[in-house]
Amino acid sequence: MKRFSKVLSLIMALVMTLSLAACGGDNGGSNNGGNTTDAGNSSSGGTITVGVVNNPPSESGYREANVKDMEAVFSKENGYELKAFYSLKNDEQLQAAQGFITEGVDYLLISAAETTGWDEVLTKAKEAGIKVYLFDRMIDVDESLYEAAVVSDMAKEGETAVNWLLAQNLPEYNVIHIQGAMGSDAQIGRTGALDEQFASGKMKKVVQQTATWDEAEAKKIVESVINSGESFNVIYAENDGMAKGAVAALDEAGITHGTSGDVIVMGFDCNKWALRELLAGAWNYDGQCSPFQAKIISDYIKSGSTPSSKKIINEEKGFDAKELTQADIDTYGLGE
Repeated sequence: MKRFSKVLSLIMALVMTLSLAACGGDNGGSNNGGNTTDAGNSSSGGTITVGVVNNPPSESGYREANVKDMEAVFSKENGYELKAFYSLKNDEQLQAAQGFITEGVDYLLISAAETTGWDEVLTKAKEAGIKVYLFDRMIDVDESLYEAAVVSDMAKEGETAVNWLLAQNLPEYNVIHIQGAMGSDAQIGRTGALDEQFASGKMKKVVQQTATWDEAEAKKIVESVINSGESFNVIYAENDGMAKGAVAALDEAGITHGTSGDVIVMGFDCNKWALRELLAGAWNYDGQCSPFQAKIISDYIKSGSTPSSKKIINEEKGFDAKELTQADIDTYGLGE
């Protein structure tokens, strides 16, 4: 009986050894520590992990729509695990991106607070086999460090807005220029065309100051100019929220604005509430900036295909209060 037990024990040990070898021996699917396969699936063949570094939804109506779009597309139901970090500070974004690389996400998606400082982090991502997509904003790195950038042409947005302003043929242009977060792609692009007009002398820079996308800060800038007594007839605000703050200062001072007023008001992003201000004649112009990049990126991830171009541009337009319709608001407006 003892002899039979020893034989049985040896047989069981042999079976367990063969079983363990079968479970651990298939290493053919290894892909750099758990990053994506060519087909777009994670190393486990299941959920795709996406790390998103973005600006906070509180930044603007545009950003709120952008964040919601990312959450809707990169959802559990669509086969993703979304890890997101939000900050307006570039150094905090860089730390978060490094953290996602250390965690071993499959993809890293970035809308950078500033255009510079990203070389080292993106190099580490490439070394780790993590594919990077830029969205909303460009950054100053070698294009070999990212798969593609799905972005707005911020410089074109600025050119479109300034060309519209020139077409108004004002006898003079005295401009309050309220800038977004300095160093961001949106600020640089929307500032460029206006700076050219200031340099040429066609337009006068009454003040040029950042409100860092903030409505209350924009209101303070305009209040300061009003209190100084300096003449102005244009407010060029680099997003809708700052334009709203500027208008609040005008209203409190009893200064008329819009299509029948003394001051031209310009914003960007095309929130529905802002377009309604155009339709009512209280504002004059709003530049479109599309926040919907997630599906384009997801399609490349799921298909495993490589984008044919490093830069994928969202088509956008500018809206004149005198030509805007309710149908435009329904089609292009963000939010409710």
